[in-house]
Amino acid sequence: MTKSDLIDAIAAEGGISKAAAGKALAAFERAVSGSLAAGGEVQLVGFGTFYVGERAERQGRNPKTGEPLTIAAGKSPKFRAGKALKDAVQ
Repeated sequence: MTKSDLIDAIAAEGGISKAAAGKALAAFERAVSGSLAAGGEVQLVGFGTFYVGERAERQGRNPKTGEPLTIAAGKSPKFRAGKALKDAVQ
């Protein structure tokens, strides 16, 4: 499903225009991004939780030269599915 397909589905399910559905989806994206950037998480009961995961510094290898190198620690957005979503998929 693409973003356009998702907007169409939101519009049909919610009985609203595609423009309004697009604005609602954009607002949702901004809200989640803002919360994660501030170090928080977003919990949608039954659906899942968006959170920031941390990766420790680790050793890697340059694939071209084989030389060892250090990969810096980092953060990345993650999603943990809730029970209702897991049940819907099974």
